[in-house]
Amino acid sequence: MRAIRVHEFGDPDQMKLDDVADPTPGPGQVLVKVAAIGVNPVDTYIRAGVYAVLPDLPYVPGGDAAGTVEALGDGVKSFAVGDRVYMASVVGGHQTGATTEKAVVPVGELFQLPDNASFAQGATLGVPYATAYYGLFQRGRAKPGEILFVHGASGSVGTAAVQLARARGMIVIGSAGTERGRQLVLEQGAHHVLD
Repeated sequence: MRAIRVHEFGDPDQMKLDDVADPTPGPGQVLVKVAAIGVNPVDTYIRAGVYAVLPDLPYVPGGDAAGTVEALGDGVKSFAVGDRVYMASVVGGHQTGATTEKAVVPVGELFQLPDNASFAQGATLGVPYATAYYGLFQRGRAKPGEILFVHGASGSVGTAAVQLARARGMIVIGSAGTERGRQLVLEQGAHHVLD
């Protein structure tokens, strides 16, 4: 199979398309045929070698992806071959990253993807939605009826924050720097948008 791998930390030209052996899932792991990937700022920090936790080289970058279950490791009962899934992996927590044709993912980093969500949508869920959820509800303890201002609401984490806050019954004000961005913020459910 083919995989994008980073052989040295640095600029984007350090990423190479390599032919690698198909991975095999071990106990508690699932083999996913990748259909779409999400690229997050943290992926670029890791590739550049400036993130606090760095994987061994060479490595396959990316932690967010979506696809179809192709094989199960021993003991996996929560997924079946053919399931539509998305992965939200942590740095160093998986055998292979997302920028590959097939990824091995621990079951704790894999989630069912609803039939009404595309693979592209599924690949955007991991970092942006986990970050927004953590900030809003675990750290911020946001409650229905509260007013929330989301600066940069047209970005991936901002969009997730707007959607999650609206679903929780909050009043949402967002900001964006372009007309298209402000339109997107309103489309995602914000009550008001600022430049």
